[in-house]
Amino acid sequence: MTKVGFIGLGSMGMPMARNLLAKGFPVRGFDVREQSVATLVAEGGEGASTAAEAAMGADLLVLMVVNAAQAEAALFDSGALEALRAGGTVVLMATCPPVAVEALAERVEAAGRRFIDAPVSGGVVGATSGTLTIMAAAPAAVVADAKPVLDAFGDKVFHVGEKPGQGATVKAVNQLLCGVHIAVMAEAFALAAKVGVDLPVLLQIMSGSSASSWMLKDRGPRMLEADPVVTSAVDIFVKDLGIVLEAGKGAKTALPLAAVAHQMFLATSGRGEGDADDSQVIRAYHALNGTKQTS
Repeated sequence: MTKVGFIGLGSMGMPMARNLLAKGFPVRGFDVREQSVATLVAEGGEGASTAAEAAMGADLLVLMVVNAAQAEAALFDSGALEALRAGGTVVLMATCPPVAVEALAERVEAAGRRFIDAPVSGGVVGATSGTLTIMAAAPAAVVADAKPVLDAFGDKVFHVGEKPGQGATVKAVNQLLCGVHIAVMAEAFALAAKVGVDLPVLLQIMSGSSASSWMLKDRGPRMLEADPVVTSAVDIFVKDLGIVLEAGKGAKTALPLAAVAHQMFLATSGRGEGDADDSQVIRAYHALNGTKQTS
């Protein structure tokens, strides 16, 4: 059985590690929060006090960290890459700029290890249920070797390309569509609110019309709540749309809609609401237009 090192036991990483344990994989995990490591141990995993200890002797090292800087720090500054067995595989599952992923992959492969660029979509719900969508980029044989582990995380594992950075680009495209969709939904609701249209009625109409979509049905109801449960925070899209714009810059591709949506999420975060549910980007529109939440 593949020995898995796991770095990053947060809201996504912890349920992913649980799913590995449920499939019988031996897991040694590390997180900067000692309580997270203790939770993993209580559920049958092995705890590590450093990133290097988590990687020691592992066949495969999963990085579910916040960004590329944290991945770099864990691999190189904390010694996790050196601790990973020769020929082992690093699987980067965080959302990172494609250029940064390419640079990390080059250093990992130069050290005699393999690298899979494998960001995910599906959020905490998908991580918990093991139904994440995984966008894996690496040589096909490398992805095939890691697939039993990837299958523990998600029921939709796609091989999107042979080169690291291609997975990150696909994830950027996903986040571009999601972020712009949420922002334009808020803009549409703001127009209706300005002229006094009842927004719950509007949502009901739009959900059954040609304007309907998964995102409208998921975020729309929360957009009408004053303080909804957070499933994905505003600041996640501040970060992810920033990555989208970096990807566009690297590919010399104009992304004007993404840039405007990024500004609206930034405006919401700048109002001190970065921890709110991402649907609450509508608060920036209410502030601009002098309208109010409906509930």
